[in-house]
Amino acid sequence: MSKKSRKTSLASPKKATQRKTAKPATKRPASAATPSADERIAKALEAIAASLSASTAKPSAADSLKAAAAFIWHPDGRLAPVPRVNRVELGLLKGVDRMRDILIENTERFATGLPANNALLWGARGMGKSSLVKAAHATVNAMPEVNGRLKLIEIHREDIESLPNLMSLLRESDFHFIVFCDDLSFDGNDASYKSLKAVLEGGIEGRPENVILYATSNRRHLLARDMIENERSTSINPGEAVEEKVSLSDRFGLWLGFHKCSQDEYLDMVKGYCSHFGVKIAESELEREALEWATTRGSRSGRVAWQFTQELAGRMGVRLTAST
Repeated sequence: MSKKSRKTSLASPKKATQRKTAKPATKRPASAATPSADERIAKALEAIAASLSASTAKPSAADSLKAAAAFIWHPDGRLAPVPRVNRVELGLLKGVDRMRDILIENTERFATGLPANNALLWGARGMGKSSLVKAAHATVNAMPEVNGRLKLIEIHREDIESLPNLMSLLRESDFHFIVFCDDLSFDGNDASYKSLKAVLEGGIEGRPENVILYATSNRRHLLARDMIENERSTSINPGEAVEEKVSLSDRFGLWLGFHKCSQDEYLDMVKGYCSHFGVKIAESELEREALEWATTRGSRSGRVAWQFTQELAGRMGVRLTAST
């Protein structure tokens, strides 16, 4: 026998033995089998689908709007309830009597189903523009004829482009809504103001009858000067830039101007806060410290008066809760 054939004959039994021993090792009971990759993927997809269906099972808009008196709008379509609104009582807002009365009257008409105007509160910083909006909402909402049917919804400046989506959500509701944007202005190449223009006036659908818009701004005209200059330089008729500037503010039927307060008005604000919160100090000492505080801040305003009250109350160990 040749060497080649002898090697083949010697190797054959070994290979046969290996095949015989290896074959049983591949057989496992079905119960102990490891899931295949396809099975694992299928189970993962089922878990994701179940999670998505659970997250989309949200309460209806009507039910969610009953949850609170105020909400914050998110551009993904959510209205987040605000359990406790950061507001100042209407009686503590000094030096804004005329604007207060006008805004309260406008808000009351709207909440009772009568015609009312969108409002732009513009002017000096810290003079209570946003505080007045929140206080007016609370005051009118507590009236017996309104009975909590007036909701306040805050939309952030950067989310203005989603305003049409919010209008669609609110249009069919039985509630009335103040949509409020604080510190509204537009800079640079921002074109989102066109969404606001369409909602205020001029769009096909227009503003829903149960929605009114209140905005605050330090500017009377909401577009920045550089935006107007850019439009003036690129337009065929330079006057169109001025028209564009005015047209946005014109869509607010009610303009309320807030100006810097006098020294007496500033001191009235401070005294009103101290009386309300039970901060007891001699009047002459209070006036001296309040004026010194305003001098160091370089301005007099409702915000400065409140900041001084916090400083004084903290030094005297008084908590800022309403005194009885």
